[in-house]
Amino acid sequence: MNGAAFGEADESVVRLTDRLATEHVAVNWYTLPPGDGFPGGLHAHADQEEVFVVVAGVARFETLDGPVRVAAGEAVRFAPGEFQTGENAGDTPLVALALGAPRDGDDVRVPATCLDCGANALRLDTAGGPTFVCPDCGAEHTPAPCPDCASDRLAFATDAAHDPIVECDDCGSRFADAPLATE
Repeated sequence: MNGAAFGEADESVVRLTDRLATEHVAVNWYTLPPGDGFPGGLHAHADQEEVFVVVAGVARFETLDGPVRVAAGEAVRFAPGEFQTGENAGDTPLVALALGAPRDGDDVRVPATCLDCGANALRLDTAGGPTFVCPDCGAEHTPAPCPDCASDRLAFATDAAHDPIVECDDCGSRFADAPLATE
């Protein structure tokens, strides 16, 4: 049996997977101040199921089917391929445990359209810088900066109709699809 200390006040994300030496499940402990979100923006895991258990506070998850509110003592499950993003929706710190299986699931998808074949979910590849790879045709696409302010601080989110969008953290511009560099 392995033990692990977690929840230190200066850590918003504690990756317990390695500390606990889990073989089949990824385990993360989050402590998020009001208004902060879980890392990653709107995304889906093609090969991993995720469960979030709220220990304290209130989380709000945005999905393509609409918002999901999860309070302390409640849990939510996201199936492989289901797009979601979450944040602290309360006025107190959010404490949540995230479980993902299988442990080594690393096929993360973003709701971006392939410029070559039109597929609507690209695989995120972070080796050597962020790149989007189309699982259908294999085309590689590089994220482009915000067309309005040239910022690189873009994030996937949902709009009021729960459709995926890309939002610029600097100027607030919104785009129906991810700006991609053309070569």
